[in-house]
Amino acid sequence: MNPQIDLNKVEISREALTNNIRTFRSLVGDKILCPCVKANAYGHGLVECSRIFLEAGADWLSVNSLYEAVTLRDAGIDSPIYVLGYIPLDFLKKAVDLDLRMVVYNRETVEKLGGIGKKVRIHLKVETGNNRQGIDIDKLVDFAKFANGFENIELEGLSTHFANIEDTTNHDFAGKQLVRFIEACKILDIAGIKIPIRHCANSAATILFPETHFELVRVGIAAYGMWPSNETYVSFVQKQREDSSPLRDLSLKPAFKWTSKIIQLKDISEGEYIGYGCTYRTTRKTRVAVIGTGYYDGYDRGVSNKAHVVVNGKRAPVLGRVCMNLIMADVSDVPAVSVEDDVVLIGTDGEETVSAELFAGWAGTINYEVTSRVNDRIPRIVVL
Repeated sequence: MNPQIDLNKVEISREALTNNIRTFRSLVGDKILCPCVKANAYGHGLVECSRIFLEAGADWLSVNSLYEAVTLRDAGIDSPIYVLGYIPLDFLKKAVDLDLRMVVYNRETVEKLGGIGKKVRIHLKVETGNNRQGIDIDKLVDFAKFANGFENIELEGLSTHFANIEDTTNHDFAGKQLVRFIEACKILDIAGIKIPIRHCANSAATILFPETHFELVRVGIAAYGMWPSNETYVSFVQKQREDSSPLRDLSLKPAFKWTSKIIQLKDISEGEYIGYGCTYRTTRKTRVAVIGTGYYDGYDRGVSNKAHVVVNGKRAPVLGRVCMNLIMADVSDVPAVSVEDDVVLIGTDGEETVSAELFAGWAGTINYEVTSRVNDRIPRIVVL
């Protein structure tokens, strides 16, 4: 899409993404570094980020769906791709033809893959406490033997996923999951089933617990320069202090900047209502900027009358309800405002920043959702 066609654009910093991947490379050494690029690379641009990650030193990429993997292959990306989500049985041949690694936990999937006949590498997912996808530990050996019964199927990996490692500074439950995962690895080993690649580490685990790294790490939100949560950051600082060692240089740089444009300026008298539902009433003569973004674009309706945007380096409060395609902001105290001036919705302008975390606080959600929900049609433009 020509970026001039849309009032909205998202700029992605190549320097920030490169910094983040190199930071994790220094942290995990020669482990397989597999950043997650699902959900349009957490809203940052699937193909654009994938190329930058690989150029910066990532080894694999992980996606959620076959659709995302096809998009990467069509873009000429030939790195190993690991599919985290479910691939429908009728599309498994397509996945095999594209040389995709895939997570497996259903016998139906194994049978279908076995019938295809072409070599495929699969990763079993063991249930350790998240209770989403996964094979119960007491059924794992039988499942692995069943898969090994097909000559074309290679058991390349074993994985699990933490349920409560980001949302707390108490990691007892995550510790129990890790113990179960190690137990699963041992059970397979005793049964004579060798698994070369074990993995369970998401961003938080990769940062906090080196013992979770095994042979591969699946870095997600942190690859884009955002901390998984405040609790993860607090845990990181506490852990470094408890170890009586200086803080590691874990420099995460946000790469995401979302802007729109002012499409009209108007002066509103004191006592006038603004927007649907008459939820905001002016308390003074107010200079209002009408801005070309809304909840269709991913600007959460829940931030109505809460959020701020940045115009010409100054914060401006959002007035009234977020509309489908428009928002309104008070620019009374912003000098030299003109029609088609850029408006920063998420990102930095001058000394002012509206971070994804700040926006998430207004919306009552998390930074993951804020960037991931920015409409895919909006151009992602790579900048330095």
